[in-house]
Amino acid sequence: PVPLRVKLDRIVYLCDPIHGQKTGMYLDQRSNRKLLAPLVEGKRVLDLFCHTGGWALAAAYHGAARVVGVDSSESAIQLARAAAEENGFTASEFVVSDVFDFLQDARAKQELFDVVICDPPAFAKTHRHLEEAEKAYLSINYRAMKLLPIKGVLVTCSCSQHLTWESFELILETAARNARMRFVRVGRGQQPPDHPVLVGFPESEYLKCVALMRVE
Repeated sequence: PVPLRVKLDRIVYLCDPIHGQKTGMYLDQRSNRKLLAPLVEGKRVLDLFCHTGGWALAAAYHGAARVVGVDSSESAIQLARAAAEENGFTASEFVVSDVFDFLQDARAKQELFDVVICDPPAFAKTHRHLEEAEKAYLSINYRAMKLLPIKGVLVTCSCSQHLTWESFELILETAARNARMRFVRVGRGQQPPDHPVLVGFPESEYLKCVALMRVE
């Protein structure tokens, strides 16, 4: 049946395993979502590129006061809304929008979020697109940082296999400097053991997840 109802870590998710991206579940992020547990209780949370709501639903489960999920896919947002309703997450809302446009509007309104989650699709699917992808990661993370108050947290990810950990962290350092902010790292994650990293093939370590807290 579509949508498929999946219960994972006490949360009900709805997904389309046939037409959804990576089954719509993004199971390679399940351990990284646990980074949210000590960060979101009573907080305002923004989930960018939320798709069917994986991060947003986890934030709601862990006690966020308000959760906003944003994605350009109307079908994915419909599943996220239905899943939030099934779980009884009444403080969750989901918006169909281009993420860059949403961030621009939020900044114009001087809206702030205590936790911003940025888990975009792979910007660099081939090495040829790496330079362009690095610019996109820099832009999206800079914009996300501008919505954080002091002690706000950015949970940001890259699933581009051609982007190394070193390059990703340099991008975040540059974004913070451009935003005139300082951050400390409060969490770091990667893909789980059932998505193994092959020795001698660094591109297999494709998933990178970092949690940064703004301190200045």
